[in-house]
Amino acid sequence: MSVLVLSFLGSALAQVAYTKAYVGDRIRKVEDGVDEFRKWAENRGDEARGRAEAAQSSGVTPRRSVSQARKDQAKNTKDDLNDALSDLNRSTNRLRRKFNATETWMETKVQVEAVVEDARRINQVMVRGNYGTQAERYWGVLRTGVNELARVYGVAPLGL
Repeated sequence: MSVLVLSFLGSALAQVAYTKAYVGDRIRKVEDGVDEFRKWAENRGDEARGRAEAAQSSGVTPRRSVSQARKDQAKNTKDDLNDALSDLNRSTNRLRRKFNATETWMETKVQVEAVVEDARRINQVMVRGNYGTQAERYWGVLRTGVNELARVYGVAPLGL
């Protein structure tokens, strides 16, 4: 009998009732994380273009030339991150629209699963590329937000 009572209490404690406002706040954190990460990625590209233009206009030439293959690889890597961030932004926006239109927040579990899958893609891109510590910080904050949201919905969170 005591085992049955302990099992019941353990499962009752594991199931937390979340309010729609609480879940909405988790979604907002993910939205903010996506926006910050995208802003960083855009600014990074603008800064690189600005440095290249400044160097070219000053007549400074690099000491060594970078092969075309390496330039193409860098462009593809940047494009992979931008594409993955755009996909995550789109799925997060879709989640917000559906979430706001529903009475019960759990009705948006399918949209949360899509957000987590898009975040997995960013995780893969981040592992393959070398974007620096600032990108890792933005991704760490965003990954934490996605994982919190996934746990609320009972969806498998992202790995580290």
